[in-house]
Amino acid sequence: MNIATLPPYAELRCVSNFSFLRGASHPHELVERAHALGYSALALVDECSVAGVVRAHGAAKKAGLKLLVGSQFQVQGQVQGQVKDGRPFTLVVLAINLNGYGNLCEFITRLRRSARKGTYRLLQKHIHAQALADCVVIAVPDRANSQEQMDSLARWVPLVAVGDVHIHVRSRKPLHDVLTATRIGRPLSACGFALASNAEQHLRSRLALAQCYPPELLAETLRVAERCTFSLDELRYQYPGEVVPEGETPAAYLRRITLEGARDRWPEGVPPKVAAQIEHELALIAELGYEHYFLTVYDIVAFARSQNILCQGRGSAANSAVCYSLGITAVDPARASVLFERFISRERNEPPDIDVDFEHERREEVIQ
Repeated sequence: MNIATLPPYAELRCVSNFSFLRGASHPHELVERAHALGYSALALVDECSVAGVVRAHGAAKKAGLKLLVGSQFQVQGQVQGQVKDGRPFTLVVLAINLNGYGNLCEFITRLRRSARKGTYRLLQKHIHAQALADCVVIAVPDRANSQEQMDSLARWVPLVAVGDVHIHVRSRKPLHDVLTATRIGRPLSACGFALASNAEQHLRSRLALAQCYPPELLAETLRVAERCTFSLDELRYQYPGEVVPEGETPAAYLRRITLEGARDRWPEGVPPKVAAQIEHELALIAELGYEHYFLTVYDIVAFARSQNILCQGRGSAANSAVCYSLGITAVDPARASVLFERFISRERNEPPDIDVDFEHERREEVIQ
């Protein structure tokens, strides 16, 4: 089989070293290897976690590889009286869109909060469509099915090829063995069958995959990957809505309280130079959509002042006439030469950094 006839493939089950003491490769190593092998997509599904996807996302963008965001879970069989109902299996969950990503994160949070730190427990009864809406859910049996069982299942549910990837290349297996020994608390020589019996949990070539899976199961991986359109690029800061009074827009409210604050700062009249600077800043803040950010910081500072908690803004925010008018900083722009672009600029394309110090004895009140 030459390269031209190799089947396209998307790996839908891959864990990184963010699955603590289980995965033995960094997210970027997995992404780079999948790209080198010509994969169409790679799903990072660390166990009951999405901690590794940020690094995988950066590597995938650089490589030009589609990244699927998800997680995997060990599902326990339930005991009914003296009878165990169902065998344990692995549940792989992939976010289809932004709503699916939110549902997946909530699902992980519920599992983590209901168990002791560092663990989780998932029973079959906890799995329902509403909890994982807008997600692709793949059930992976812990033991390989016979061909007869596979043929029977295919009549009822779609089947898809998935790996169980823990390392990006075969040569990483010795490290994987050490991680396993550390996890179970035994010397490496005493681990026995707890160690993987071979190095097949690596990202395999498409030729090897074509020799392992029927073509239709390989093709199904592409259909799953096509459904999953979510990207971390869709995530945005979501500031509290209550910082804007009902009936006002964030831009209008920020303008109003800024001008009110400026009149308080300069009761004899706002200097023309400062008034022009305020207008310039408000226009740029509105253009970049940062009104909610300024209003949130203003709300925090206003609360602290209402409780007589000492606080003071500092850093590059001192270059802002808006921050001074809002009472966040104390550097008078009429008496100092400020460079607002050091604080906010179009080129940086990220929210500004407003540092506020609170008296350490009462910081917790502000946090709460």
